[in-house]
Amino acid sequence: MTFIESIKNSSNEITLKKIGAPIPELLITDQPCLNIAFLDVETTGLDKKNNEIIELAIKTIKVEKLSAKIVSIEGEYESFNDPNIDIPSEITSLTGISNTMVKDEKINWQRIDQLITESDIIIAHNAGFDRSFIDRYSLISTKKIWACSVNDIDWLKRGFTSSKQELLCYWHGFYFEVHRAMNDVDALINLLTHRHYKNHRPLHELIENCTKSSYTIFAENFPYNQEKKDIIKGYKYKWNPDIKIWYKNIKHNELEIEKEKLTSAIYDKIFRGRIEKIDPRDKYKSL
Repeated sequence: MTFIESIKNSSNEITLKKIGAPIPELLITDQPCLNIAFLDVETTGLDKKNNEIIELAIKTIKVEKLSAKIVSIEGEYESFNDPNIDIPSEITSLTGISNTMVKDEKINWQRIDQLITESDIIIAHNAGFDRSFIDRYSLISTKKIWACSVNDIDWLKRGFTSSKQELLCYWHGFYFEVHRAMNDVDALINLLTHRHYKNHRPLHELIENCTKSSYTIFAENFPYNQEKKDIIKGYKYKWNPDIKIWYKNIKHNELEIEKEKLTSAIYDKIFRGRIEKIDPRDKYKSL
């Protein structure tokens, strides 16, 4: 049963609570702990090469490894950032962040590096997006394990039909002001450590999965035509225009199933694609 089911009244109505900053659950523990950095960026657009950060937030917490309960809040930092261009009107409409708010503001990357250095894992919702911006400015970030609360948690298996953060928070009984960096960070921490879960919290699942290797499959060496292209797109492969190839990142336990799908659909019974194993520290890095 999901949390939302447990709080319905007799008329099948629910009351959502506005969530605040996460609160530690354990004052002391003798169990092994992890330091985790939760991070979010707001940007001028989706282009990781040409767009810029306009707001960044990071909060580090210590959690008990076995239970995924919060022991303490270790540190936090948030800042606007002047992109030196006008923020597109659609971004201001989405985030509420204006040119006036970011004027002459700069991120203290030394502080970011300090918080990241002290952390064992960096977590973001849709980590591939956030990491593509952070890695441009932080060498420390490029050497850390990143985890994704979209891909490293099987939300469908947990009974949820979407991995969108805002919807997941609704389904867990709370709401927040979206598309502001620290609000998104606090909401994600509350979601992954939600006290409704008696055991195996979402954060616990994410910690287990983020240290496992994954794979990138490159779909190449097949007779290219519109039919094959439609099949590849239907399998959610992405086109990389720089190296001109279709690719897809998959989990460690999906490799054989994915190979069988491609072999049947676009190859003549013999798999001719290319597979690269991805070290946990390289997951969610930009190609």
